[in-house]
Amino acid sequence: MHPELFRIGSFAIRVYGVMLALSFFVSVLYIKHICLKYERPFNQFINIAYIMIFGGVIGARLFYVLFHLGEFSGNWMASFNPFHSEHFGIAGLNLYGGVIVAIAGSLAYTRWKKMSVLDTFDFFSPTLGIGLAITRIGCFFNGCCFGTPTNLPWGVSFPEGSIPYYVYQSAAIHPAQLYSSLYGLGLFILLHYMMKRRAFVGQLIAALFMVEAVFRFAIEYVRYYEEAMHFSLWGIEPTYNQVISILLFLLGLGIYIWQRKHGQLVTS
Repeated sequence: MHPELFRIGSFAIRVYGVMLALSFFVSVLYIKHICLKYERPFNQFINIAYIMIFGGVIGARLFYVLFHLGEFSGNWMASFNPFHSEHFGIAGLNLYGGVIVAIAGSLAYTRWKKMSVLDTFDFFSPTLGIGLAITRIGCFFNGCCFGTPTNLPWGVSFPEGSIPYYVYQSAAIHPAQLYSSLYGLGLFILLHYMMKRRAFVGQLIAALFMVEAVFRFAIEYVRYYEEAMHFSLWGIEPTYNQVISILLFLLGLGIYIWQRKHGQLVTS
């Protein structure tokens, strides 16, 4: 764990923030390459990229705050104020909250510009893999999004003073962040490969929703969550993210089936 990259006086540059910025930069380079290769309007695509990154951060923070209201009671300015502590930035994000707001904002923009929604989302799908692969490394250094105890040989222990240590002390836990990072890399490779062989519009975004849903549902079993993120349903206690995963999978499956039968075919 090494949350700070370096300091300029009392101002700390955090690894997670750097990784988040790096993921955006790499994603933009990828989108530029894709736009040139497939003759898409880069200016409009870069605008969508900005909507996704800012909408993603705002949505991720908003959903985190909604699930942790007690943490901000009496100090609501800390919800979105990046200067509320000695560290610049905001600690605590919810991935699916970011995805929902980013998609909603991008959807509004594509409709406004009369762009094909599913075609546009197909081209952006691999960038989610890029984002996960890079930013989850930042999570590992930051000590957030950590796993549950394990006896596996690659279990890791976090130092005293970290959140994982507060929860599990020096016990070895799953490096859930690194699982997600490796998954993100694999997701990018898969979707980039599918891009070259896309048969119909909407194929990539449908595949993304289904693959992401399966992975996220599974990793919840080895990732730590406080009680606020669990609820009881028919004798089981899923997390809210697992419920969202089920809905996301059904959405992806529906898009895939419909578009395969009725959607626009892609000719090479």
